Amino acid sequence: MAIGKLYIGRKIRELRDAHKSTQSKFAERIGISTSYLNQIENNQRPVSASVLVALAEKFEINISELSSGEGDRLLSALSEALNDPIFDNLNMTAQELKLVSQSAPNMAHALIRAHQGFRRNSEQLASLSDSLGRSASLAETTPFEEVRDFFHFVDNYIHALDIEAEKLSQELQLENSDRRYTQLCQFLEQKHQIQVVSDKDSGEILRQFDPLTSTLRMNPYAAPSTRDFQLGLQIAQVHASELIENIAKNANFRTQEAFEICKIGLQNYFAGALLLPYTFFHSTAAELRHDLELLSVRFGASLEQVCHRLSTLQRPGLKGVPVFFARVDRAGNITKRHSAARLQFARFGSACPLWNVHEAFETHDRIIRQLAETPDGARYLCLATQISKGTGGFSRPQQRYALAFGCEISYAHTFIYSDDLDLSARASFTPIGVSCRICERTQCPQRAVPPLMQKIQVDHNSRATLPYSIAKS
Repeated sequence: MAIGKLYIGRKIRELRDAHKSTQSKFAERIGISTSYLNQIENNQRPVSASVLVALAEKFEINISELSSGEGDRLLSALSEALNDPIFDNLNMTAQELKLVSQSAPNMAHALIRAHQGFRRNSEQLASLSDSLGRSASLAETTPFEEVRDFFHFVDNYIHALDIEAEKLSQELQLENSDRRYTQLCQFLEQKHQIQVVSDKDSGEILRQFDPLTSTLRMNPYAAPSTRDFQLGLQIAQVHASELIENIAKNANFRTQEAFEICKIGLQNYFAGALLLPYTFFHSTAAELRHDLELLSVRFGASLEQVCHRLSTLQRPGLKGVPVFFARVDRAGNITKRHSAARLQFARFGSACPLWNVHEAFETHDRIIRQLAETPDGARYLCLATQISKGTGGFSRPQQRYALAFGCEISYAHTFIYSDDLDLSARASFTPIGVSCRICERTQCPQRAVPPLMQKIQVDHNSRATLPYSIAKS
C-alpha cells in the first residue's frame, strides 16, 4: 500500500527541540532552507523522501517512528467520530483529517472526547428516560475510558517504568522462571520486610496485603503465572510507588477515580516489565519467531501476559514488530486492546463478526490463524485463541475470553504461524472490517447493522441475506 504525503511538523519540531537546535542550524544540518523547515513544522508542506533520509542519517532515527504511532491512532479515532451521522454534511477529506490530527492533536482529542460524551448521553437518554435526574454528568468520559485512552495514545509503552522494571529484573536475575517465585518472595521480605504467606481460605482473592502486619496473603490455587504476576504487582506498589505516582499525576486526569485506575494500570505494567524484561524478551521473541506458546513456557507466563507484553515493545531504538492485541469476551465486548499496527479497534460496538477471534470460543486449546484484509486494502496475519481465568476448583467461576493478536502482512515472515500460508494469493484473505457501524463493505452477509454514513435501499419484491441493500456512495 502506497504511503501518502507525510505532514509530521509536530514530530520534527519535537526532534529539533530535543537537540536544542535553532531552525537555521537544524535546517542546515539536514540540507534544506530555513523557510522550508518552517513550512514543514507548521504542516504547510509535507516531508519529502530526501528529508526523511537526511533525518535518519543525521539523527539516527527510524523513519517508521516518524510516520506512524500516535498520529495513526489519533487519526483513526477522529475518523470514526466524524463518521457519526451528526457530522453528515461536513464531508472532511482524509487529508483534512490528517492535518487536524497532526497539527492540532489537542483539538482532535477534545473533539473525540466530546463525541464520546454525546454518544453516551444519547444511549442513556434512550435507555434511562425515567431516571435521568439521578445522573449528574451523563456526557462525561468514564474514568476507565480516560485511562484506556491514556495508555492508547502513549503507544502502550511507559519508558521510565519499563527501564526501572528491567533494572530490577536484572538485579534479581529473574530470567530463570523456575526460581522466580522464591526470588520475588525473598526480595519482598529482605528489602521491604513483607512476609508472603499462603492462604487456602482466600476464595477468589488472588492477593491480599495487610499494611499493619506487612503480610501478603497469596492464593495457593492460582496459576503460577498469575501468582508471580501478583507478586510483581506488590513489588510495583512498594518499590516504584513514587515513580508511578508521578506518571499518573502528569497525565492530568480529571477525576480521582481515573487517577487511581491509572495507578493500577501502571502497577500492572511494571509487573509485566519485571517478569518479561524488555531487552531479553525482545530478543527471545525474535529468536522464537513469536511462537506464543514457546514464549509462554520460556518466561513462565500466560499467553495473555505474552501477547500484552509484545504489544508494549515500543522502546525507541529497539522496537519490536508492530502488533495488535485485544481481549474479547463471549458477548463480543473488547475488554482490552492496543494496536501499534494500522488496524485500529472500534471505540464503540462489537468487533467484526468475520474476524477469527469469535471462532476461538469454539476451538479450545488451539491457536487459530486467519489472513484478513480491511476495507482500506491493508492485510494482516490474525491469530486467536481462547483462555480461561480463575482460581481453580469445580465450584469456582471461570472467566473465558478470546485473545486476538497479529501483525500487518509485511511482518508475517517474523511469525512462525505464517510458514505454510499463501500470503500472495488474494483469495487467501478474508474481507473484514472494524465494526459494522463504520464498515464500508456493501456486500457483507454478516452485517449486523447498516453503516452510519451510507443510505440503505429496500426492495419489497426481492430479498437477499439482508432485508436491505446499501447504496453505493
